[in-house]
Amino acid sequence: MEYQELIGTRRSIRFFDPKRPVERDKIQKILEACLIASCAVNAHWLHAIVVNRDDIPKAELEKLKNPVQAVVIELAPVHIYFYADLGVVNRVKGARLRQLVDANIVASTHGWSTKFVDEVVYPMILKPMTESPQYPTMAAFDCGVAACQGLLMAFEQGLGACLTAFNAPIIAAITKPPADWFPLYQLNIGYSLESREAGGQRPRPAFEEQYFLGKYGNPFRRDPKVVEELKKSRMLQAPAPLPGRKEELRRLARQLNLPE
Repeated sequence: MEYQELIGTRRSIRFFDPKRPVERDKIQKILEACLIASCAVNAHWLHAIVVNRDDIPKAELEKLKNPVQAVVIELAPVHIYFYADLGVVNRVKGARLRQLVDANIVASTHGWSTKFVDEVVYPMILKPMTESPQYPTMAAFDCGVAACQGLLMAFEQGLGACLTAFNAPIIAAITKPPADWFPLYQLNIGYSLESREAGGQRPRPAFEEQYFLGKYGNPFRRDPKVVEELKKSRMLQAPAPLPGRKEELRRLARQLNLPE
């Protein structure tokens, strides 16, 4: 798919074929997409642990369920647990920034050198940053950028996916992440049983309520011509609810032996 259609076609898929496994190469491609995402100070906070649903003991899987995501995690054959590695900056210090200097990515025209990294950037900027209350939020934001690239890669490969929260202590007992990894979200992956449209694009707030120009209170006005262009590229698609969605949900419920 072209990029605009890809992001327009993405849905939070909640009905997976529970018996159809996901190929390992497709999971690798999802993780490769995460790895090449842009990341502040080249820190790469995002880590992931991939777990096949069937490798989770039944009793533990039951404990993981809550009323919001119980069916999703039961149906999805693959779970990817995302974490932010909050200890990485002080562990590697300026090493990953020095890689950017050596690769001629950051240049002397902007003041960069290995000496600048070692004597200024790490001690005066990065280390104090890790002691700020805002540090986990900053790291989580960058992790979200990387996770989003992985999410889109899932759809580009014909898979379905849905992000959910997860019970970190139960998963930690199974996957043994380091103590300074901050749990973020779980990416549930599998082959969708829903139609491609999955009921239509989800309801969203009005554009002008979300985005502003110059200052808060001055809406960034939506250009109807741009909207039409995005409809033609299929980034903007028919909104929910689409005709036949209720019937589709009934069919899926019967197919999966779920309550209607």
